[in-house]
Amino acid sequence: MAIPRALRALRSRNYRRFASGQIVSLIGTWMQTVAQAWLVYRLTDSALLLGLTGFSSQIPVFVLAPLGGVVADRLDRRRILLVTQSASMVFALTLATLTLSGVIEVWQVFTLAALLGIANAFDIPARQAFVVSLVSRDALPNAIALNSSMFNSARLLGPAVAGAVVAAVGEGWCFFINGISYTAVLTALYGIRVPHRARAHPNVSAWDSVVEGFAFAWRTPPVRDLLGLLGLVSLMGMPYAVLMPIVADRVLGAGASGYGLLMSASGFGALGGAATLAVRRTVKGLGLWVATAACAFGLCLVAFSLSRTLWVAVLLLVPAGFFMMIEMAASNTLIQAMVPDRLRGRVMSVYSMMFMGMAPLGALMAGTLAGPLGAPGTIAIGGVSCVIGGLVFARRLPMLRGHARELIAMQEMSAGAPAVDPARPD
Repeated sequence: MAIPRALRALRSRNYRRFASGQIVSLIGTWMQTVAQAWLVYRLTDSALLLGLTGFSSQIPVFVLAPLGGVVADRLDRRRILLVTQSASMVFALTLATLTLSGVIEVWQVFTLAALLGIANAFDIPARQAFVVSLVSRDALPNAIALNSSMFNSARLLGPAVAGAVVAAVGEGWCFFINGISYTAVLTALYGIRVPHRARAHPNVSAWDSVVEGFAFAWRTPPVRDLLGLLGLVSLMGMPYAVLMPIVADRVLGAGASGYGLLMSASGFGALGGAATLAVRRTVKGLGLWVATAACAFGLCLVAFSLSRTLWVAVLLLVPAGFFMMIEMAASNTLIQAMVPDRLRGRVMSVYSMMFMGMAPLGALMAGTLAGPLGAPGTIAIGGVSCVIGGLVFARRLPMLRGHARELIAMQEMSAGAPAVDPARPD
């Protein structure tokens, strides 16, 4: 099967199965995200409750992801994903049933959102770690980039489909479609077979296992600095998306249609960033990409905060989304290349905390600052913070490179030749 180098991860039969299930499920997930927000706003007419809905679904990741990492290192990751994806299906279908029957109340939406967040706290570390077993090491950067491409393709398509479905038949059918979409990823997971791997020692307490993962991340300068910069960007830079409705309506005077256009521009840029990473062959030079992308993302946010014309704002959000994706996906690739497999789930749980767990905290902080400072001023502060973080990381980069090369070489030697090549083409 002839597959271009830019799609080389798809040479793995296991990864092709995984990717085909993921893209269907991700479209359904974005449909539910958009429809759920619209449902809460329709039920309550409250911007505060709208923000708290997102907070309730994301904060469990920050709190429980370390435990999810321990589970990912001790148990079979494919089986963990089967459980978490099945649970997510049940939550989506429950929400659909309540909504379609006309008995839905906002507390039920909050409860199901929190339950989904708990499932994600175990799903995300296991999924991040599981991808490594589906491809050869040289195809890992491409697999991570393709995962990001799928996520952002779904982010472009899912909301558009959701808008049409909500307008035609209501939010409940979006939840139902999302619930059914999980059958695609569950079917793919049932068909995947990966080589047996060594598990973390079961006699060590869960607490000691959590501490071991955090200790590795903290005592390993390249990993620590990558996670630190990622956390800063997620905390200070990412909340611009939360303030986007205010910018679209009050600053740009563009209303709901302008809001949709702004979000699409950011998603389009992020998709371009993921595609750019997909054509890279190695992790060499990615550290500089991370530093440059953090600075460029921050500068784009500052420029966006100063814009007062819709089309100027749209044009600025395309590179903002591009550099945001470069920073986050390149960090993921480098960390995956440096971490030993026995610690992979726990270290990726810290990545999940920095990537997703910081988002609700940043959203709350941005909402607080936007009152006295205004949305543009708050976004500008976030942008300046990202630039400072990128410059600090760039300054430390020369002393981090040597240690990073040693870690990557150690993982390549310890991996050796797998008993069953996960990248075997058909």
